[in-house]
Amino acid sequence: MSAGATCRELSFAGLPATELQLPGGDRVVVAHHGAHVLSWVAQGRERLYLSPNSVMDGRAAIRGGIPVCFPQFNQRGDLPKHGFARKLSWHVKPARLEGDQAHLVLSLNDSAATRQWWDQAFEALLLIELTPGALQVELAVRNTDSQVLRFTGALHTYFAVSDVAQARLLGLGGSAEWNAVTDRHATAAPELRFVGEFDRVYSAAPMGYELLDGPHALSIEQDMDWAQTVVWNPGAVKCAGLSDMPADGWQHMLCVEAAQVYEPICIAPGDFWQGAQRLSVV
Repeated sequence: MSAGATCRELSFAGLPATELQLPGGDRVVVAHHGAHVLSWVAQGRERLYLSPNSVMDGRAAIRGGIPVCFPQFNQRGDLPKHGFARKLSWHVKPARLEGDQAHLVLSLNDSAATRQWWDQAFEALLLIELTPGALQVELAVRNTDSQVLRFTGALHTYFAVSDVAQARLLGLGGSAEWNAVTDRHATAAPELRFVGEFDRVYSAAPMGYELLDGPHALSIEQDMDWAQTVVWNPGAVKCAGLSDMPADGWQHMLCVEAAQVYEPICIAPGDFWQGAQRLSVV
């Protein structure tokens, strides 16, 4: 067994990727394409869902893991759905390894590729911290332009569950809820259960959430710099229409996203913003 954390470069389904591994066996794999977290193994169990049908061609967005949605959430604007960051190659900085901790930073700057969609100078960083039983993923955005930078987005985390019909999500009780399937506003129940298509936006709860999957439990926290939490499962019908998902894929995943949906985050010239999602085994 290694005396400390390790880092290695590898090819994941043909995509360049970086793997961080701790002495106890926990590991995370991050594709350079999209700065996309593909896998997080904690205490011997894969905690993220990655579709086996995902397109890994270095151009399309990857289905599953943790996509970085930036600088637009969904289709709420003129940019490509969920922005362009998840479809571009990010620069990988040297990993920082400290005993049973490992840190990785990937960066994306404005370029001819980004300016075809968005006339904005910026630097985006994805900061990944792996510790025993825990993973923190943080998006940081610096405005390197002379104009105000405005963006929406999300850390669109796909969690692996044995059976979504048996999964429960706690911690959102009392939060404002918008049901995107029925276009109805309500107050969230203390315990969320999942039958059929589920697509709802909540006011973020500062105390965080707990995802219960049979005997397994994960704590999910987010910085309140992300104003909303999105919970999504496509259900059987919508999943059948997704070419990059198997027909039964919806049964084995649940997205719980740190998000900015309604109002854009505004960053003054020369200033920066950052917001993290923290996942830990309970």
